[in-house]
Amino acid sequence: MTTRFIHTADWQLGKPFAGVQDLAKRAVLQHERIAVLARIAASARAHRADFVVVAGDAFDSTHATKATVAAACSAIGAMRVPVYLIPGNHDHGGPGSLWEQSFFRREAAELCPNLQVLLTPAAVETETAVLFPCPLLRRHEATDTTAWLRASSALANLAGSEKPRIVIAHGSTQSFGSASDDDEGDEAGHNLLDLNRLPPGTFDYIALGDWHGTKQLATSAWYCGTPERDRFPKGADHDAGNILAVSVGRGTVAEVQRIPTGRMGWHRLEITFADDDSVRQFAAQLEALLGPRTGEDLLRLELQGSLGLEATTRLEHLLESYEARLIRLKSVNRTVVAPSADELAALTTRASDPLVARVASKLVARASGDTEDAAIARVALRELHAQIHAA
Repeated sequence: MTTRFIHTADWQLGKPFAGVQDLAKRAVLQHERIAVLARIAASARAHRADFVVVAGDAFDSTHATKATVAAACSAIGAMRVPVYLIPGNHDHGGPGSLWEQSFFRREAAELCPNLQVLLTPAAVETETAVLFPCPLLRRHEATDTTAWLRASSALANLAGSEKPRIVIAHGSTQSFGSASDDDEGDEAGHNLLDLNRLPPGTFDYIALGDWHGTKQLATSAWYCGTPERDRFPKGADHDAGNILAVSVGRGTVAEVQRIPTGRMGWHRLEITFADDDSVRQFAAQLEALLGPRTGEDLLRLELQGSLGLEATTRLEHLLESYEARLIRLKSVNRTVVAPSADELAALTTRASDPLVARVASKLVARASGDTEDAAIARVALRELHAQIHAA
């Protein structure tokens, strides 16, 4: 028997995105985390999925707002196929969890009767598969939640079944951890999964959540990643913004297809300005990367090098424009203002404006070196230059 399903995780609905200062832009990011669920539903229909598996962290915390809960339940209900979900570290299933709250239970019963939250480590048999959930019942679990799968009792009553066996777990593996992926805290040492100790050949697919990029760990073990990117990439292998369409039979190698679902662009650039023309080249690079879009991208910039007065002003205007267009511009600007000889001469030899010339000459005298006073003098020269050319 073969089953087809969608593997997804780390929706983190209700994520605050506190680093985005503009509240309207922050709301766009939060909305997209709900909107992506409709794209997951469309993929489930297109791939004729028997069900959807959510491998933890559907919500960003155990205290999601009622509006977030209602929107999530409505979107899950629209998937029209069974949805099997385990709690992760952000929305763990211990006492007082979101899953026990009366409001969630009422909304789920009315809006998404197709949802089944798996809070117990016990086999769940569906029409086309057997699921082995490994839920997190606390944020930091010291023991391996897959340990119960090593016992023979885990397979009780399944002798002779030809249905594929699917493990659902959330956490870091011994060989690959997600701590470096989490912008909001280091959870190294917690929620470790030792997949190497699972009985060989017993399980046909291991659906993992926690790492926010799509990554294959072994023939049968995958992190699907978050379906909508939520942080700046930290490496070339951080392939976020996907879900996985899985087709697997008992004792066969799973066929896994990555399906892009993310809409928001999270970008990272490191730029070193070699000369003043580098600003023009940088502008062209931004245009190629972002185009005319507004309100759809976030950019982390690290700038260094040196620029003359006019080029520095052009750079500031460019950054001002993109700060308005982007959801977020997070920049570290280590660019040094280095006026050219012609620019300094134009400021210090202004016969028509001797006051400006005297001020500029004093600033030039203070601008050399690496001291704080020199840096302030260079900025003042740049401001003086900008004011003159703006008049």
